[in-house]
Amino acid sequence: MYWLIGSLIIIAMMGVLAVADSMAIPTSSPLMDILNTPTLSLLLIIFAIILMVIAQFNVPSAKPSHFSQHTADLSSHNTSYKSKLFFRILTHVLVAVLAIGLIIGSALQALISHQQAELTEITEPMRVQALVTLEGISDSVYDVATDSGYRQVAVISDISPLVSALAVEDLDAMTSNFLIDENNSLSNNNLYRNNSNNNNGKNVTYRVLLNGYPKNSSKQSSKKNLDSNPFDRLNYLQPGDQLFMSLALAPLATSEQALSNPSGFDSYRWLRGRHIDGVANILTVGTSTVTNTEVLEPAFASSSYLQHFQTYINQGRWQLRQHFYQDWSTQTTAAQQAKAVTLSLLTGDRSLINRETKDLYQLAGISHLLAISGTHVLFLAIMLAGAAVLLFDRLWPRIYRYVPRWQVRWWVMIAAAFIYALFTGFDVPAARTAWMLFAIGLVRLTLLPVSTMRVLFALAVLMAWLDPYVLWQAGYWLSFIAVALLLKYDDTSYTQSAVVSETASAHNASVVETAFKRVWIIGKRVFKLQFWLFITLLPITLLLFGKASLWGLVINLFAIGLFGWVIVPLNLLAGLCYLLSPAIADSIWLLVSAIVAKLHELITWLTSLPALSEAWLYTPVNVAILLMVLLSMLPWLLPRGFISRWLALPPLTLLMMTVYANQQSLTTIPTLYILSTGDPYISAALLQYPVVNNEQSSTTNTHKTNISWLFLSDHRPNAARTMPSNLTANKLSMTLAQQLGSLSVDILEGMVVQSSSAGLTDTLTTDKKYLASNASASELLPLTVFQLNQHLPISQYWQAGRSDRWSAFQQAYKVTSQPKDMTNISVQRCEQGKTWQLGNGDLSIQALTGWSKIDSPSVWDCTVAIDASLPIRVLKYNAADPLKSIPATAQTLTSSSQPPTHQANMPQARLILNADTHQRIWQMWTLLCSVEPLEQPRTFRNVTWLGHSTSQITAEVINRQTINEMITYDDKMPEATLSLNPAVDTTNMTP
Repeated sequence: MYWLIGSLIIIAMMGVLAVADSMAIPTSSPLMDILNTPTLSLLLIIFAIILMVIAQFNVPSAKPSHFSQHTADLSSHNTSYKSKLFFRILTHVLVAVLAIGLIIGSALQALISHQQAELTEITEPMRVQALVTLEGISDSVYDVATDSGYRQVAVISDISPLVSALAVEDLDAMTSNFLIDENNSLSNNNLYRNNSNNNNGKNVTYRVLLNGYPKNSSKQSSKKNLDSNPFDRLNYLQPGDQLFMSLALAPLATSEQALSNPSGFDSYRWLRGRHIDGVANILTVGTSTVTNTEVLEPAFASSSYLQHFQTYINQGRWQLRQHFYQDWSTQTTAAQQAKAVTLSLLTGDRSLINRETKDLYQLAGISHLLAISGTHVLFLAIMLAGAAVLLFDRLWPRIYRYVPRWQVRWWVMIAAAFIYALFTGFDVPAARTAWMLFAIGLVRLTLLPVSTMRVLFALAVLMAWLDPYVLWQAGYWLSFIAVALLLKYDDTSYTQSAVVSETASAHNASVVETAFKRVWIIGKRVFKLQFWLFITLLPITLLLFGKASLWGLVINLFAIGLFGWVIVPLNLLAGLCYLLSPAIADSIWLLVSAIVAKLHELITWLTSLPALSEAWLYTPVNVAILLMVLLSMLPWLLPRGFISRWLALPPLTLLMMTVYANQQSLTTIPTLYILSTGDPYISAALLQYPVVNNEQSSTTNTHKTNISWLFLSDHRPNAARTMPSNLTANKLSMTLAQQLGSLSVDILEGMVVQSSSAGLTDTLTTDKKYLASNASASELLPLTVFQLNQHLPISQYWQAGRSDRWSAFQQAYKVTSQPKDMTNISVQRCEQGKTWQLGNGDLSIQALTGWSKIDSPSVWDCTVAIDASLPIRVLKYNAADPLKSIPATAQTLTSSSQPPTHQANMPQARLILNADTHQRIWQMWTLLCSVEPLEQPRTFRNVTWLGHSTSQITAEVINRQTINEMITYDDKMPEATLSLNPAVDTTNMTP
């Protein structure tokens, strides 16, 4: 009953949050006026305590035969028996009522939390000027050289609409006026009251995520002018600082909008889990801060002491970051990242770690070590407790006369966990682990008959009651599962050590043999623990992140020991020395950074081995798969002998069949996936076509059952003024690699860049990082092809336009590249007449446009036609669950001519992937068609056009191509469809 009630409580709260988030619920109700989150949490805790007391002291019901025997032998006590039976029935009814009340109250708690979040959220975009109060340290630093933006959680108040653009001097004047007004009257502040409305004013506060991104003009500025950038002072703002800024506020994206995220990461739930009301992009930053200590902090007036203490801790973490950030630009990238990881392992501050290092740790499966997670804290606590007990066993065994061994270990673990959590700012995962250890030891100290797992489960429910949105945090689930396994390991470790000692003593074994056996058992248990941790967390990791690195099973074996036994203790020692002598601390940190740098080199070498390049595991995971995993592991999680472990075979077999069926379903039907790129003008489409009778088109596709082609295009019109793309080759290639992996694509037959390129950089350079982050619009997609080729082989590469310098660039780039290059692909021009097809003719790809010999980039773009004998479905890629990718919205054209359908050998479908940035493309195609046919007349049962709403295609071309339906990447229709189908909704037309 305990586990059932707790599970129903968590399920009910998650269900309410999911339903409330997807439907409109009134944000004001009489219930909210009566109850609030703390009050209801207290009531739920009281009800839970009453329920546990009743369940604890309630005597189990006797068997009916036992009742019958006493009724027959002691008929004089019939009345007493009936009263006891009535009392038991009443007790069971009370337990049932309390259990139902806890479940309903928990659901109500989640609903009230949702309503309170809805009341404070930002609902519409607006530009404002506001007083900004920084909460903690920033998530990243502002750096123009590396294109790194500034992200910081802050509270904004004194909000007023932004009428005109403000300069830095205007914001500084606001600060002076604000201080004067506060000094005159703290209780009656009329500043900006005339410019405020009912929704925006002094009494309105928002908790937002500040974003400050380098502007395009600042990216191209020289280093001499970087000091004049007002955004540079963002890195010098301390936690607790208050200053005026002009901001562009925006509401949080919904979960449905988050599905279009290329990585599948649900940023909406992540921000909601941090209680963020909206996003604020910084427009202008003032230079003067509010230093008046009498000014009340708007969001923390009711908890000022706790907030001041937390601010003091965060300021210490910020000062330590500034110490690491000294002379940052003069160091090499390897040295910078070694120091950044050292800082992260010390305080959990990941702001200095760049994207490449984060990707390296993700690939190695040890990204959890970059943050002070619950698993990390618990590993450290167990190791320190073991070392302390070993020390007491050898030096001061008499202490056990006064304090039991387990209490010594418990106090050491508690001290280590709380000190480390406090040193890292008492973040949620670290604090949660410390409180878990405290509660478990407290239960054992009071001799309550409650198991460790029940304590963990009770803490999980309690945390959900205090903050229902914690259920949306991935660390909540990963931490509880990992802690449960680690505590189970810790409870039995000393038992086996005692057995080894007794066995060695019984056989009069030598000290060397005893030590060898202990080392062997410890090593075996560490490997077993790591293996079961990986297997147990694998389904949750796939469900939360969509992928998992198989390298984690190997690298964690030595990385966790290296971090726990060497790096972390040295880091803590340096942190303590920093308070007394920064010079000594710097010497220790220099040693730690050197160890981390060597570790980075080792991980880079391991993960770049060609034989072990398939490191990522992509498998769509749903609730059914999680249930099968749980049933498979249940016999091993329960005590030995409770149920037969052979019962795990049926769910394990069903799990393997389900995973295999899911993988096969991605490759058995001809499909064109419209992938996500993160840029509305840059498109990516993946064609997956099953091969019939194992017909292969190249030697690279041996043992493959489907053909995959990837098409990239940039649809920015040259004539119109549009914002340049913020994508980089590194970011786009990593995004595409992840999506291809989730679709079970490990080999590409071909890759087509349909947008024209006049050639790579005018001045050829081998600086990969510069090219990857500063490529021009025409270089972005070609560089993405080469970067993607580092992840998977590509047989053919078609490039629109002129690419005369590609071979020289490729050779120069490969000189400094890692030894992970797959193939030395050669570029082929994508121009009219270029054709590829399967040996059996079921699939062919040909270029309809593209004339690179003409000295005009306006006619270089390459439109591709895909002819197939089987119908090709077009799906919008769903990053959260690729198996649930939805069909793309198609617009049927009623005015286009329909081809006959009676021909037996007629191809099933034609899919035209259009790429044009200038009207001359189709003017040229029409002109050539009128003079001389480009190809033999062919008819198709269905012709689908896929392109962008900015396309310059004309109605004449649509009719001549006999297009039946049109699909666009941005779900808007081009103007050419107006004359063909007057019934088309004009609201989706591009101007």
